[in-house]
Amino acid sequence: MATKTKERPASTSAPAAKGQNGAPPIPAEKLKQLYTLMLKCRTMEERIRVLFKQGRFSGNYYAAVGQEATEVGCAVDLRPDDTIAPSHRDFIANLIKGTPLNLMISQIYARKTSPDQGRSSPAHCGYAPLNIITPASTIAAQLNIGTGVALANKMQKNDKVVMAFSGEGSTSLGFWHEAVNFAGVHNLPIVYVIQNNLWAESVTVKLQTKVEDLSVKAQAYGIPGITVDGNDVVAVYRVASEAIHKARNGGGPTVIECKTYRWYGHSEIDPAKYRDPEEVERWKQKDPIPFMERYLQKHNLWSDDFKKGILEEFGKELDAAIEFAEKAPFPEPEEALDHVFSFSIRDRELNRKTWSPTVLK
Repeated sequence: MATKTKERPASTSAPAAKGQNGAPPIPAEKLKQLYTLMLKCRTMEERIRVLFKQGRFSGNYYAAVGQEATEVGCAVDLRPDDTIAPSHRDFIANLIKGTPLNLMISQIYARKTSPDQGRSSPAHCGYAPLNIITPASTIAAQLNIGTGVALANKMQKNDKVVMAFSGEGSTSLGFWHEAVNFAGVHNLPIVYVIQNNLWAESVTVKLQTKVEDLSVKAQAYGIPGITVDGNDVVAVYRVASEAIHKARNGGGPTVIECKTYRWYGHSEIDPAKYRDPEEVERWKQKDPIPFMERYLQKHNLWSDDFKKGILEEFGKELDAAIEFAEKAPFPEPEEALDHVFSFSIRDRELNRKTWSPTVLK
């Protein structure tokens, strides 16, 4: 049955670090890690937005600025052999799970040094060594792929978990319902995270669904759902940790709805004039990063030097990654012919006059 956690005003405190209702305490280093990752994600994406506006890379980008608590809280404790099935707005999931920054920025620049060797949109970043699936342009398609991975994990009788991210708009599509239904029927080790930022591109959530909490949709498929304040990284972390533990130990799937907000348009070419500026400013007051700063202060874990150190160190790493990507080569044009089918079509396309078919074995 779906349950709901109340949203917090921007000025109140998150649940105490020592835990509530019997929850185990969150170690101080974990709390600092949650903040550090959010700050790094914000810093990286704001820099990427500037690079786009400067014309330093082509294509498009879908920033998750404002939504960092959701992704960090959900993904921070995933193991390297766990799988993430991301959407187009989950570029930062790579940073959270540990994809090398040089490769991530190479993806933005479509260079040969990127994980897919320059073949995909800047935002479509996956990393096979850490089991991060490359996102598809088709909204919610990653949910079915992630569900398939979860089925494979169950068939192999391992304890690997899949975390599948999507926006609230995905719940209006058949992909979401097919995936969640299948996972429920087969009790699969997967966590579905709905990042409800209130807008599916330019369509408000009020025109997508009648229900207040999207997590209640899990009830139709016999699995638990919970709604949490997606700007409270501690609350998200607790909910996600429980869902991951449950999935890893044979308890089946969970749907988590994180109520959050994207600060900018659907993409960098969307001015988002369909939104009320007062709504945007109201949500910016719920910024998850200063909220976590206040949380750390309350628990005597904060210093200005802590934040300064993160920004200085990561700033240098980001500068180096940008320099690396800008110096890296583009793929050769003919490489677009590779990895299209299970067999090579390069010889056929480049040597049509001399090419002859051979039997594929």
